Amino acid sequence: MGKNILEMRNITKVFPGVKALDQVNIEVEEGEIHALCGENGAGKSTLMKVLSGIHPYGTYEGDIIYQGEECRFRNIKDSERKGIVIIHQELALVPYLSIAENMFLGNEQQKRRGVVDWDKTYSTCSKYLEMVGLHENPRTLIKDIGVGKQQLVEIAKALAKNVKLLILDEPTSSLNEQDAKNLLDMLIRFKGQGITSILISHKLNEISYCSDKITIIRDGHTIETLDKAVDDISESRIIKGMVGREMTNRFPQREHHIGDVSLEIRNWNVYHPQFTERKVVDNVSITLRKGEVVGISGLIGAGRTELCMSVFGRAYGNRISGELLLDGKPIQLHDIPTAIRHGIMYVTEDRKGDGLIVSDSIKHNISLARPAFISSRGVIDQDLEAIKGKEFSQELGVKTPTIEQLVGNLSGGNQQKVLLAKSLFAEPDILMLDEPTRGVDVGAKYEIYEIINKMVGDGKSVLMISSELPELLGMADRIYVMNEGHVVAELQNDGTVTQEEIMGYILRDSNRNIQ
Repeated sequence: MGKNILEMRNITKVFPGVKALDQVNIEVEEGEIHALCGENGAGKSTLMKVLSGIHPYGTYEGDIIYQGEECRFRNIKDSERKGIVIIHQELALVPYLSIAENMFLGNEQQKRRGVVDWDKTYSTCSKYLEMVGLHENPRTLIKDIGVGKQQLVEIAKALAKNVKLLILDEPTSSLNEQDAKNLLDMLIRFKGQGITSILISHKLNEISYCSDKITIIRDGHTIETLDKAVDDISESRIIKGMVGREMTNRFPQREHHIGDVSLEIRNWNVYHPQFTERKVVDNVSITLRKGEVVGISGLIGAGRTELCMSVFGRAYGNRISGELLLDGKPIQLHDIPTAIRHGIMYVTEDRKGDGLIVSDSIKHNISLARPAFISSRGVIDQDLEAIKGKEFSQELGVKTPTIEQLVGNLSGGNQQKVLLAKSLFAEPDILMLDEPTRGVDVGAKYEIYEIINKMVGDGKSVLMISSELPELLGMADRIYVMNEGHVVAELQNDGTVTQEEIMGYILRDSNRNIQ
């Protein structure tokens, strides 16, 4: 056995009305990759916030033993001085600052007090970027690089703080499969350099791939720790520990009753809102039928989100052209309220940035999609709003003591359920879902899939963007494959379609575009 770098003993953390952690214990060996698993709301992120000082000493019970010493972190700076660095699911980068400025923000390289040494800043930044395999100019603005590269900047930023224990909360949730694998391989390389990592992820295949040990938390309690060297760490075994039961089927069954065409998009073109000569959706035509789930596959930047947002009342894009037919009749959707009135709803992939007001209550967030339903002459009926908020939050299984709870205090999966509740409150006939299960555990995913099945069972239509190919194959009746703004394939999901076939279409078209 190796030497422990970290022990967290009997950690208990209480929020108003909720015991988030109850006597949680975890031991992490020096130089290992230790995964933390559990359903949404199990307490994983809360435990790491206790460790990093975001929830300071005095706000929890229990002991933190780090490198043999009892630590009482008052803030995140205290933990960083010890070499503990946390990278959150929502990246903490400033878009209009350069990579180098972000890397040393609050940790500036100074010639003398108050004067930044820019030569040292850029040269040191380049050194750490090289360590994570990112070949970008340190002067490049964060807004000008993709999400995958931003994730690497966060890791380089952690290395610049002389990290010894790196905590990553859902680091691959916004990455495609190749970028995700590159990041996990990097953690394995870091292990060889003596850096210890704690990985929170709902992608069980990634956990099995790189983790040495897996601690499972359920409802704020430590359930067990699995050791890769001696235990079964298959996905089915991890799921059993997380949900307390076997899950033989990851996707709920449904009867297929597909009807007439509900929405038809013809020859749809969209240009970038800033770079107005760049076409992001190029002559796309797709159909959606009642009672049908249609999937859209493709790499990040393929035009999937841009397509759905531009259809949703021109919420994205410039110089939009093409035709929309709803139940066979041409329609014009010039703004979002008009789209909602026509029964079309889009659920964003960015729940915190665009989908929810995290500083407001569950109740208010749900009612935002259809305020006219709960108001008369501009005055909100607060009793009706509370009734509907409770009804929809219970229907979607939001774990909360009260609908007055601030959305920002919920786990990521429960925030996603609130976002779905808000969208369903608008009573859409056509629901466009953009990465609906991103950052959501397997149990909550199943619940979301059941909601989707119920919608299409009632004759509604669902258009689902997902970067998880098993999810598309498990849920969609048909799958459109997009690349570089084009539809490159339409596949009838009859049980014979494979992940390799879908990726084959994407890569074949990518190679054609390069030549």
